[in-house]
Amino acid sequence: MDRITLHGIEVWAHHGIRPDERRSGQPFVVDVTVDLDLSAAAVSDDLSDTVDYATVASDVAAAAAGGPYHLLESVAGRILDAVLGHRRVAAAEVTVNKPHAPLPVPAAGVSVTLRRTREP
Repeated sequence: MDRITLHGIEVWAHHGIRPDERRSGQPFVVDVTVDLDLSAAAVSDDLSDTVDYATVASDVAAAAAGGPYHLLESVAGRILDAVLGHRRVAAAEVTVNKPHAPLPVPAAGVSVTLRRTREP
């Protein structure tokens, strides 16, 4: 299976457990990898033989900005639903990064990664 990866999609959203996170919002960064057959596109050089990654990026940003949700797991699940809505995508992996997570120790953030395969 072939892959397309979108790196570092930046979104401002209001996700989190704490009321201040949900009220003020904060940045989230999303990485998405989609698995699909790219053999026809490699030969034809035709966008209709692949998935339009600009459209995927817009769908990812819209799903990530939705909610608000308490858990990163929920955010990642909504993004996966959006990505798997593209008929050519056989499987997808989504990582949602929360760079300013309220942690009790110094850290660069936290992330959650989910992977799903399209149901037959």
